[in-house]
Amino acid sequence: MNINLKISEELNLKESQVNAAVKLLDEGNTVPFISRYRKEATGNLDDNNLRKLEERLSYLRNLQERMNTVIKSIDEQGKLTPELEEKINNAKTLSEVEDLYRPYKPKKKTRASIAKEKGLVPLAEYLKKGENTKDLNEYAATFINEEKKVLTIDDAINGAKDILAEEISDDASYRKYIKELIYSIGYIKSKEVKKDEKDTYGNYADYKEAINKLPSHRLLAINRGEKEGCLKISFDYDYDSIAHYIWKDWVNNNFYKDIMKDVVDDSLKRLILPSVETEIYNDLFSKAEDKSIEVFKKNTKSLLMYPPLKGKRILGFDPGFRTGCKYALVNENGIPQFVGVSHLTANSKEEIKKAKADLTLVLKKNNIDYIALGNGTASREAEAELSDIIKTNNFKTKIYIVSESGASVYSASKLGEEEFPDLPVEKRSAISLARRLQDPLNELVKIDPKAIGVGQYQHDMNQTKLSTSLGNVVEDCVNQVGVNLNNASPSILKYVSGISSALAANIYEYLKDNGKFTNRNQIKDVKKMGPKAFEQCAGFLRIYDGDEPLDTTSVHPESYKYAKEILKLTKINLLEDEQEVKELKLKSFSKRDFLAKYPELGELTLDDIIEEIIRPGRDIRDEAQIVELNNDVKDIKDLQVGMTLSGTVRNIMDFGMFVDINVHQDGLVHISEVSNKYIKDISQLYSIGDIVKVKVISVDINKKRIGLSIKQVESN
Repeated sequence: MNINLKISEELNLKESQVNAAVKLLDEGNTVPFISRYRKEATGNLDDNNLRKLEERLSYLRNLQERMNTVIKSIDEQGKLTPELEEKINNAKTLSEVEDLYRPYKPKKKTRASIAKEKGLVPLAEYLKKGENTKDLNEYAATFINEEKKVLTIDDAINGAKDILAEEISDDASYRKYIKELIYSIGYIKSKEVKKDEKDTYGNYADYKEAINKLPSHRLLAINRGEKEGCLKISFDYDYDSIAHYIWKDWVNNNFYKDIMKDVVDDSLKRLILPSVETEIYNDLFSKAEDKSIEVFKKNTKSLLMYPPLKGKRILGFDPGFRTGCKYALVNENGIPQFVGVSHLTANSKEEIKKAKADLTLVLKKNNIDYIALGNGTASREAEAELSDIIKTNNFKTKIYIVSESGASVYSASKLGEEEFPDLPVEKRSAISLARRLQDPLNELVKIDPKAIGVGQYQHDMNQTKLSTSLGNVVEDCVNQVGVNLNNASPSILKYVSGISSALAANIYEYLKDNGKFTNRNQIKDVKKMGPKAFEQCAGFLRIYDGDEPLDTTSVHPESYKYAKEILKLTKINLLEDEQEVKELKLKSFSKRDFLAKYPELGELTLDDIIEEIIRPGRDIRDEAQIVELNNDVKDIKDLQVGMTLSGTVRNIMDFGMFVDINVHQDGLVHISEVSNKYIKDISQLYSIGDIVKVKVISVDINKKRIGLSIKQVESN
């Protein structure tokens, strides 16, 4: 198998691009490094294409390795034919390879293997031939052997039938036909076996849908229902169509039709269909899992790449009833200034009055730009009181609703304890809320991506596959933005290209022992920072106020000589000249002449260098939006059909998106209610954190379900 050619065909890439990318990956280069600094080699493959390529490369190499193992095993048995070898080499999936290997795979004891040990193979062959040249009972009686525990004629015939049933089961062509037939005409069914309190799976209590039309989110839902003991999943298909397909080979021209029908039925019901159904279900689940992971990845990227609020003073506010509201102020650099507790949502009017007076002083004295208000318990109540404080005092402070997902995970983590050893868990969460508004990427990398609340059914998925996929997303985001080396935590450093967790810890220790880095070359002094690691990470690490102005950019040190030559030719001052001035000076610069002088550079890399000269240290993220909250609605009980509200997109799935309208329960905008135009992928229109206007179209207080519409707002 030509793996590189296969990948180029599957991903619609040039073979030369694939060859170059595979070579770079095999040399130990990371996807972010290849995507950013080896554009000429790969023909400008982006990180998305490279991730897909890397994934297929791994799968196909595993497939090739398994093919080789299977072929070797069959060959050692002396049973390998050119036709069989060709079939194995042409297999497209591991499942196909295993089906072809099934007849030759060493088996544990089966009914067929026991029957063979009893010497019943000749009787099985006679039945298979089906010519009636002997009296069956007389012939079967010759196999009776007390020592081998063949005590009767029926024992002999049943053992022979077991041998034939396994032979049918081992035929890869039958399994292939049956799988394809069930995929095309089969149904998935679910029946309710236990009702949960919330009636979560009521829609699937008596459910049936064609396999070839089954949406991934519905499969994941019924899978969860079965895991929780609420549903029983089964397959429904035309059994006779499958049986008749095998009868033509085993029954139609056989004298012992009734016996052979029993053999086919036994093979199907005991051996083939249970395993084929399991394979089909696993395949369906794997595809649904992959689709869900893709949605999870998009959502995670949207959340991590959400615009930061740089240079702003933010008050993190973690609302609560019983123990009060915890708040923390972080300065422009994310450093906590103080933490406190407010009883803003207490039952006592006196307590609320005092809390408002205290918070009024906090806001007046500290010039706070934003309040990052957690969206959990008591959020709506806290927001109403905070808004009143701001309005009454004419403060310019704005309130922003922040998802609390994962805040408690961070607060109770070892990292949270190390950062704030003197603070209780609940006060750490207020700091985290402030920081995740100030710079979502910097703060959210401290949390397991699975805990940030932008996926669904994640606990049912292959955890290794999910963790790897989300880890790749975080890595790509971190490297696209770049990292300020001198104030980076180990949590974010470990996602930088070429930096392992151990190396991240070494960098952090170096900073504590030696103070700030003043240039990128000093990174080489970090323990275990070898040439390869430096090559991979250097361009993604930024150093501000250092010795080398280019260290503030994403220009790689390997290209400094070219960047400095351009600066010299154009007389540009990298950090002092305004963008318009630089663009004016660059008008006299000839890229053609420069590339003629330095042909090894490449036009794509040159364009990147010029872009960094124009806007050094730029952040690819934009400014954040601020949601206008509706203070009249505080609880799901306050909702009425027809209301129009503002909300924040918290999660996007393939069937719809969940919007936080701050009533303690996110509402669902079904995909059919997103737009008046047909859309297949919601993420093409909306991202996590977007502010949307929604209309309430249904409310179920008992089930805590809210139906929302965007298209009905647009139509008004």
